[in-house]
Amino acid sequence: MSTTQSERLRELLEPLVTSEGLDLEEIAVDSVGRKRVLRVVVDSDTGADLDAIADVSRALSAKLDETDAMGDGEYTLEVGTPGAERLLTQHRHYVRATGRLVKFQLSEGGELVARIVAVDDEGLDLEVPGVKGRRPTARRVAFPDVARARVQVEFSRKDDKVKKDMKEEEEA
Repeated sequence: MSTTQSERLRELLEPLVTSEGLDLEEIAVDSVGRKRVLRVVVDSDTGADLDAIADVSRALSAKLDETDAMGDGEYTLEVGTPGAERLLTQHRHYVRATGRLVKFQLSEGGELVARIVAVDDEGLDLEVPGVKGRRPTARRVAFPDVARARVQVEFSRKDDKVKKDMKEEEEA
């Protein structure tokens, strides 16, 4: 997809996504056989539920139908969210990932897996998990020191188990 088409689609679709209370994170047009697929990724500070995605999908579909932004050929529109292991590229992504475990590739080399505790304009306050029974340690990382960051999937967090146990005790 040319930069011009990408910019044109973003200019066309972003106001609709914003009007639905969501952020337009990504637009991609891929060829799948003879068909094209327009993938639109949306998100918000509170997440995007199925109803919000359905609403924005209908709005985008209607707008695309009344324009020639995708040309005359057949295409499929897919609207979704970034997914569990999202790449963090903008300040708002880090804010949304507060409390989550993230794998950082550092600018000067090396890797760090830590939980985001707080985010400000200059960087991140992190909690680095302890190894072999040691306590977690605090660490500060400035945004320029982060080459790449990706949220990690956690199937069972210790904090979640403690909260569940406390809730069960309250209900008993």
